[in-house]
Order: sequence, then C-alpha cells, then structure tokens
Amino acid sequence: MSYEDVLHRGDDFLNQYPRRSRAWRFFSYSTSVFVIGVSKLIIKTFYSVKLNNYENLTLARQRSQNENRGLMTVMNHMSTVDDPFIWATLPMSIYSSLTNMRWCLGAHNICFAGRIKSMFFSAGQVLSTERFGAGPFQGAIDASIRLLSPDNTIPYTQTRNLNGTISKYLPPIVREKPSWVHVYPEGFVLQLHPPFQNSMRYFKWGITRMILEATRPPIVLPIFTTGFENILPEDESKSGFKQFIHSIGTKINVSFGKPLDDTIVDSYREEWNNLVQKYRRPGETDLNDELKFGPEAQDIRSRLAGELRSAVANIRSEQPDLPEEDPRFKNPSWWKRYTQTEGQSDPEVRFIGQNWAIRRLQKFLNIEPAGKVDKTDPTLNKEKEQETSATLSPKSKSDFNKKNN
Repeated sequence: MSYEDVLHRGDDFLNQYPRRSRAWRFFSYSTSVFVIGVSKLIIKTFYSVKLNNYENLTLARQRSQNENRGLMTVMNHMSTVDDPFIWATLPMSIYSSLTNMRWCLGAHNICFAGRIKSMFFSAGQVLSTERFGAGPFQGAIDASIRLLSPDNTIPYTQTRNLNGTISKYLPPIVREKPSWVHVYPEGFVLQLHPPFQNSMRYFKWGITRMILEATRPPIVLPIFTTGFENILPEDESKSGFKQFIHSIGTKINVSFGKPLDDTIVDSYREEWNNLVQKYRRPGETDLNDELKFGPEAQDIRSRLAGELRSAVANIRSEQPDLPEEDPRFKNPSWWKRYTQTEGQSDPEVRFIGQNWAIRRLQKFLNIEPAGKVDKTDPTLNKEKEQETSATLSPKSKSDFNKKNN
C-alpha cells in the first residue's frame, strides 16, 4: 500500500536538483562513468576480482525491465570504498545509460557536508540520509520508495506548484524503466578482529519501508563481498600510503545471491496492506502514528529486516574461508547494549578502528564525552529490542527515532 503523501515527498526530495534537464543528466552520467572508470583502473591495476553468480544480477536487471518493477540490491558494509569500488568490479557495458546507474543512500554529515560535496554526490545518484535521530521516516527513504515505484503506477496526474497553481505531473527524473536502488542496511561500516571478521550488524528498518510501500513489489537481490575491508581498513595506526602498499594484491570476492522469493515479498506486502486497511482513516493520504510507531507495524518491519539479513548471511555462510557468524550479531538488542557500553558488555568482540554507531564519536552531534557505562547495569539487561512491540505515545516519537539510528 502506497500513500500519496509519501510519494509526493519522494518527488519533492528528488526535485531538489534539476534532474530532468539535459545538462543535469549529462553531468550526472559523466560523473558516474568517470568515478566508476577511475575505480576500475585502480581495481584492475592493483587488485584481483572474482565475481560469483554474476548472472543473478543480470537476470534481476532484465526482470526489472520486463516486469515493470524496481530493483533493490542489499549488501554488507565492510569499507568506505564499498561504493564506488563494488561497481568497478562489474562490466562497463551495464552502464550504457543514466537509467542503468544505481541509486544509493549516503550519510548526510559525510557525503553532503558542503555545497560542492552535495552537488557531486547528488550527481552520482546518492541520496542524502540522516543518521542519529531521523529514523526510517525521512526524505531519502521516501525518495527511494518513489524510485522503486514505476512512473505509470503513480496515483496522481497533477501536481501543485509552490505558487499554488496546478500543472500536469512530471516525474522527477527521466527514465525508461523503474530504478535500481542499492542499500547498505547496516548503516555503518563494520570491521571486527578475528574470529568475528566479515560479520554484519542488524539491518535497519528503512529498507523495509522501500519494500512495503513501493507501488509495486521490487525485486530484491542480496550481495555479499569480501576484500574491500583490506583495501581500506579502519585501523588508524597506519598512514594512507602504508595502507595502500599493504593492500596491493588483495583478492576481492563479490557474490550475488538469488533474488528473494516473490512469495516472501508478497506475503509481507499483503500483511502490510491488511494493517493499512485496519488502521487507515477515511480520506487519509499519509502514514498515521499507528502505521509508523504501532506494535504491529514495528513487528512487520522487524521480521522483514531479519529476513533480508538472513538472505545476505546465507551467502556469507557459503564462503569457505570465513568462520561461522556469531548468532548474537543478528540481534538489535545485543548491538544496542554493546554500543551503549562502548564494547564493555562483550569485550571479546573488538572493532578494527572505531564503532561509528557510538554517538559521541560523531563530531557533528557535538556530544560531550561521557563516563564509562557499567556493563552490569540492570536497565541495560532489561532493554527491549530496537523493534519493540510496545505502543509509542506521540510524545515518544523523538525517542523512537533516536533508538532506530
């Protein structure tokens, strides 16, 4: 079930730049091809790449066009060079037009810190995403929902201009088929010391909104990669040059899983539609509090996020050189406790570099350093999971958003 106001907000978010103009489209395509080309030169010169089951991506892209459905790829996040290097491992022939370029979400405080950066990353089809408080109900998610929704399924034909006049509706981008949106659902880079290497955090809820609220069910393709973490490790003890020299010869593995079964996607969407019918009020054109914060809505998002994580984790389990993933890592409650105690709750799990989910490490938040948290604090042991089933009152929405970042 798609709400008109969500789609309108997605349009407005995308319309922040003149994406329909020929000049912008040329600039955007040139920027994307240039970045991928330079990345490919680096990858081919210094590293070795192995693509596993690449045909799964090829078939998913074909299905996306033939079935008039958006394509969503979901991947683990091991390094800050995951994007764009992941795209440099693929044949250049797939980037034949701007429509074939992926969209993705990027951290607002990093990729959009200033006008030049904002222009560059926007041209590269990156959506500005706020962390630490904005939660899953924000512009980048609405825009992703709109991108995954085919233009001929949008439920309105007119739009209201800023001056109050009505004009014929024009989609915010020019495209020949539904878009491709790539997501790193963990929200942060994760690099851990052995024996926990190449593990994943829990998956956040924004991605579930894209699947549940797009006008048509997207094709969801899981991807798992290794090797990028060795190209740019989070270890701050080495200079950039030393890191580069040490990384030469790194083997990069990119494994494409099979798309999530349509019956699974359809079952969650049907459950969501039933919930909308249950709580939607007459004439309502936007998500109400029950559909945002209610226990039933949270439960659907929580289960779907777990389903998506399992799809990526299944590819990881097929890698012969990786240890079995610790079952704790799929639990949002465990990660919350671990982050709040800054690792004291489970000291055997050690980060390479920093755990960037710790709020005080984010300088843009201007948070004063706090004292160490007692890992035996009983309130932490009683915390509910991030996807709590407790009903939230309107005044607790800000707390909800903080918890979900």
